[in-house]
Amino acid sequence: MFIERIPAGVYAVNCYIFADDKTNKAVVVDPGGDVDKIIEVLENNDLKLNYIILTHGHGDHIGGVEELRDKTQAPIYIHKDDAYMLRDANINHSTAIVGSKVEIEPDHLLEDGEALDLGELKLNFIHTPGHTKGGMCIEVENALFTGDTLFANSIGRTDLEGGNQEELIDSIKNKLFVLNEELTVFPGHGPASTLRIEKATNPYIR
Repeated sequence: MFIERIPAGVYAVNCYIFADDKTNKAVVVDPGGDVDKIIEVLENNDLKLNYIILTHGHGDHIGGVEELRDKTQAPIYIHKDDAYMLRDANINHSTAIVGSKVEIEPDHLLEDGEALDLGELKLNFIHTPGHTKGGMCIEVENALFTGDTLFANSIGRTDLEGGNQEELIDSIKNKLFVLNEELTVFPGHGPASTLRIEKATNPYIR
């Protein structure tokens, strides 16, 4: 599986591009900005963008989503409980964060446990509320894209719209830490980790 990280937007959100090696079908996760760089990676690797997937609806993760959809015609996916954030710049804080209003209608609303095919890859969606109501993670092969739910040695903040610390800890313990410990964690900010490391050392969960 092809994976490339692009620090995107003014907050350098971890935007990920991953693709099926055999079909070159690709996904972009959390295009926070720098759409030209995202397009460049797609074109340089002959990748066809099939899905734009948002782990949650905060402005730093969605700053480039409208431009990317316009340029690629790829549909936008988000968990159903965060759709309201995408539709309201006052709630997603896009104007304050990225300097422009982002108010868009997603193309598809995801449910917990839903899956998508990407060539020979299968994307499994895990609803992990706590950072936002509709925060979710994506498990595909040996990778787990965790957005702002779980970071290396940290967890997402819970003082913004939809945040709840008790829910977040429960999501991590009972939805993520039950998965294969060897999964590589690709978070929305900061370096990668593994579930094994986070279960053993993350001070917020121990």
